[in-house]
Amino acid sequence: MTNKTIIIATKNEGKAKEFIEIFHSYGYEVKTLLDFPEIPDIPETGETFKENALQKATAISEKFNTIVLADDSGLEVDALNGRPGIYSARFAGEHGNDEKNNEKLLNELKDIPTEERTANFHCSLVLVGPNRTPLHVVGEVDGLILEELLGTHGFGYDPLFYLPELKQSMAELTQEQKNKISHRAQAIEQLKQHLDDWL
Repeated sequence: MTNKTIIIATKNEGKAKEFIEIFHSYGYEVKTLLDFPEIPDIPETGETFKENALQKATAISEKFNTIVLADDSGLEVDALNGRPGIYSARFAGEHGNDEKNNEKLLNELKDIPTEERTANFHCSLVLVGPNRTPLHVVGEVDGLILEELLGTHGFGYDPLFYLPELKQSMAELTQEQKNKISHRAQAIEQLKQHLDDWL
């Protein structure tokens, strides 16, 4: 591992792709957790997205003595006091079961009128490295929760997340459109603004 190596704390190749392009332009070699099958899943016991991302990045950075980027993202619904929040992926109990999670969300909002179904997608990115102050940036997108699924693209809560200004759900957008406006895209833009100084 050289001092020009960055680990992206994800096993999702699609997620890592955007970061690989950014860090390559700074001359860094980028690896993901797929390159380190021996790393066990790091328990996320934080109470906020930032805490979870920081926990993940710090644990891996200390193990390999290198720079690590981690993210934690989720859906915050105002009428549910910010839930599902950090529990977005396992809202219905089983991790990553989109169908059950969406079902539970619709169920919990069934008596809530349209104008009160406001929500946001949140993404916290944390960059950690030896002898450096952690960098934390945030991206958010505001929308409304629909009463039924709409669109076939995307994953997670995308078919229920409606963007009033585009008059479409997140799941009706092309990947290209989504990459421009998503909470991750917003967080990545913030990250880029700080990278020159931080690296």
